[in-house]
Amino acid sequence: MNIHDKELLDALSSSRILTSMITPAVLISACGTLIFSTSARLGRIFDRVNVMKGEVEDIVEGKISYPEERLLHLRDQIQLQRRRATLIQKAMMSLYTSTALFIASSLAIAVNVAYGSADSAWIPTLIALTGGLFLFAASALLLYESRFNLRFVSRSIDFIEFLEKKAEEREKEKTVER
Repeated sequence: MNIHDKELLDALSSSRILTSMITPAVLISACGTLIFSTSARLGRIFDRVNVMKGEVEDIVEGKISYPEERLLHLRDQIQLQRRRATLIQKAMMSLYTSTALFIASSLAIAVNVAYGSADSAWIPTLIALTGGLFLFAASALLLYESRFNLRFVSRSIDFIEFLEKKAEEREKEKTVER
């Protein structure tokens, strides 16, 4: 076995490869967790939109009181859900890109330790930093999206309070008529 083969074998069996690949693996795991929770958020939006679709159908069929107010409320809520879905889709795209970049950086670390030199050590770092930027972008998008969710909840509460007020008014009118 010549000296170059021995150096290559030592490099491949070195714990440096595994140690260097740990950080991207932790970031890959973090991305996976965010992807899972973000997918669940998208699923909840889909469920909410389906419920709203049912309400619109009930309004069209004349089954629900205050149709004008409800349609106005539902149009607003559907627009919020559309914006939320768009933001979540962009966040998912950023999370998947980030995951791919962290995997690529992990592989680049292994290749650099095995075959590279100090001159090429910046490549895995640059790939990992780019993955970090995409992870940051996804987090920012999810933070912004959460504001729309709060707006959705607040407007739903406002509409419930409107319906409660109308119910109280009806009850008062019935009491006066008796």
